[in-house]
Amino acid sequence: MPLVSNSRYQPPFYLFNGHLQTIVPSLWRTVPGVAYQRERLELPDGDFLNLDWSRLPEMRPTDSLAIVSHGLEGDASRPYMRGMVRALNRAGLDALAWNYRSCGGEMNRLLRSYHLGDTDDLDLVVRHAVATGRYQRVYLVGFSAGGNVTLKYLGEEPARVPAEVKRAAVFSVPTDLQASSVYISRPQNQVYLRRFLKSLRLKVRAKAELLPGQVDLDGIEDLRDFQEFDSRYTAPMHGFDSADAYYQHASSGRYLSGIQVPTLLVNAQNDPFLPASCFPREVAANSPFVFLETPPEGGHVGFPEGSPDGEYYSERRAVEFLTAEVPA
Repeated sequence: MPLVSNSRYQPPFYLFNGHLQTIVPSLWRTVPGVAYQRERLELPDGDFLNLDWSRLPEMRPTDSLAIVSHGLEGDASRPYMRGMVRALNRAGLDALAWNYRSCGGEMNRLLRSYHLGDTDDLDLVVRHAVATGRYQRVYLVGFSAGGNVTLKYLGEEPARVPAEVKRAAVFSVPTDLQASSVYISRPQNQVYLRRFLKSLRLKVRAKAELLPGQVDLDGIEDLRDFQEFDSRYTAPMHGFDSADAYYQHASSGRYLSGIQVPTLLVNAQNDPFLPASCFPREVAANSPFVFLETPPEGGHVGFPEGSPDGEYYSERRAVEFLTAEVPA
């Protein structure tokens, strides 16, 4: 019954609520000591992904790799990504932080972009890494939207997950996208919603400039929440009949019981993005593979600490879980 009831996370005293634990790390954290080497991965459909590698020095070769997936409108340069990559390298693992289509500083080529249930691109990245022949053990790490993609990937078709994938750790995951899209529209969350929508609108405008005549911008500034945006753009661009159909297909919660590798899910109880349905206690209680940890504090993609080495709880916890002989 992998319900982790003894979470050890304690926030710094001055970050005393979920909003501070979310905003301060996002806006003011810096993570030195990470140097990426970028690779362009050409895709079968004519598009591409930008992969940012952080490998150990040649004198310290490793056969273990962690593939890290970012959140909505993020990329490999975000502080939480760099912090995780640095912690993984310190633990003796190579790391691959991949950027979704239209992320990582370049617009993708096709009309479609990325969405929160797109496991095919993650599968391509995993298989590309395995095909190098360097790695006997591959671990998956995901934050927020990237955690949702990771969980869905592991659970929807377990047989297609390469045998090299051994464990996963994900944080702040909206496992119920329908409920989460409503929850983030609450008045107290408007600062987050406006920031996401601003970035998404800019992406759509860039897409319209790249592909003249294929994107209708009429009324784009009138879209006020995720449901409206996803109905207008995300769903039709990715082959869904409606936003509701997209949410149903893409939500990882419905796939959790299919996961067959040890997987840690850490969702803070004070996460301003996550409704009650994103804490799948019943699934974890009945699964030998899904370990659910729900610390009272942490915020969204936060979990800041004041440790001298600059690492956050999410980073220490991921390394601990992924490298343990018996995860717990």
